[in-house]
Amino acid sequence: MPEQVETLKKQFQTDLAGVKDLAALSALRDKYMGRKSGLVHALIKQIGRVPPEERRAFGQAVNELKTYVESSLERLRAELEAHAQAEQLERERVDITLPGLRPRFGHLHPITRMRQRIEDIFVAMGYTVEDGPEVETSFYNFDALNIPPGHPAREAQDTLYLSSDIALRTQTSTVQIRTMERRRPPLRIIAPGKVFRRDTPDPTHNPMFYQVEGLTVDRNIHMGHLKGTLQEFVRRMFGPDAKTRFRPSYFPFVEPGAEVDYSCFLCRGQGCRVCKGAGWIELGGCGMVHPKVLRGVGIDPEEFTGFAFGLGIDRMAALIYGIDDIRLLYENDTRFLEQFGL
Repeated sequence: MPEQVETLKKQFQTDLAGVKDLAALSALRDKYMGRKSGLVHALIKQIGRVPPEERRAFGQAVNELKTYVESSLERLRAELEAHAQAEQLERERVDITLPGLRPRFGHLHPITRMRQRIEDIFVAMGYTVEDGPEVETSFYNFDALNIPPGHPAREAQDTLYLSSDIALRTQTSTVQIRTMERRRPPLRIIAPGKVFRRDTPDPTHNPMFYQVEGLTVDRNIHMGHLKGTLQEFVRRMFGPDAKTRFRPSYFPFVEPGAEVDYSCFLCRGQGCRVCKGAGWIELGGCGMVHPKVLRGVGIDPEEFTGFAFGLGIDRMAALIYGIDDIRLLYENDTRFLEQFGL
């Protein structure tokens, strides 16, 4: 019987010498120490069948073999793990003397910067920021804004229709209607966001652009409040010396209506390439909210009046940042956008 134990020990030593990795070591452990089919455990099970006079010596030899196998396996496991760790450390070794790579930091898009700047100014003046859907019904996009059927603005050559009654909004004035339906005066809101027109892209036009609408509704609101509000906005946006002027104009949803200009922030009204020699730059349209618009959302125009204005964010950003083609704002060219990282 001891010869059987010695033979198994020599077989184990031979198998152990051929182990080169942890996977092979695990397989060897199962072969010899597995409880169901392990060769050492098979010998342990034979102890009870050995004649009494040989049992003590056989059992002692089997236990010594078991101890030898376990210690040999554990020693080789430690060696293999140490070797694997050394290889991993070598693969992942970093030469700290090499020069570092400076990470590239992202930054806000110029339109986002301009939008936030506009919002900050109006919020400081007591306005709240409202939002609304970009896909609208003809009611909110036209009817509620006193734009009647047959008006040129409703034609397919100007508006991007998704169906006969659904279109991409052509102005954020739709948010004003939704806000007045939901809230009662006094109201003082701005509504910045994307709008869509069927325009052919060129240096000053894009089929999608950003706009901010403003609305104030309260008792005894008049044209002087509108002029004072836009004058204060221009002063805060372009500096204390900036001036405004108002020119009569027509928009279906205001009466009276006006176009507002501001003195060129670069030449201070003397004439330059930014203002094309005029000394003035167009800011946007404005006017007193038409009584039909107020009446349509359940506000009595005999008790409340209001003013509204619309400003183009893209064009304002283009002027301030010296961009001569607004299409550059939407082309995602990193060579262009990284100029605004400071």
